[in-house]
Amino acid sequence: MRWQDRAHFFAVSAQLMRRILIDFARARHNLKRGGDAARVSLDEALTVGPEQSAEMIALDDALNALAKLDERQSKVVELRFFGGLTEEEISEVLGVSPRTVSSDWSLARSWLLRELSRETG
Repeated sequence: MRWQDRAHFFAVSAQLMRRILIDFARARHNLKRGGDAARVSLDEALTVGPEQSAEMIALDDALNALAKLDERQSKVVELRFFGGLTEEEISEVLGVSPRTVSSDWSLARSWLLRELSRETG
């Protein structure tokens, strides 16, 4: 693959990491999501065990819904959560200011937590 630049590399890497982790979670948890799913913390390190499978699938579904509303906010979450990038690195990748990334991160995190809480409650 030919990388256009550093931003392209990080964007593709985060997207692939998300797909790998979601596929892994779906394979480990082929049951329907139930009311026992816990909230997903967006600031914690990611470990996918049997109990996290439903949470990962719920997060992926919520991220897909967020992407329909605001693609950039979805990308910010993907780069930060799955790519492990800082706000400064994300601003470089997306070509926006760090303040915009911070605002997008805050709004997206609130929206995702609300959506994930609806699914569990």
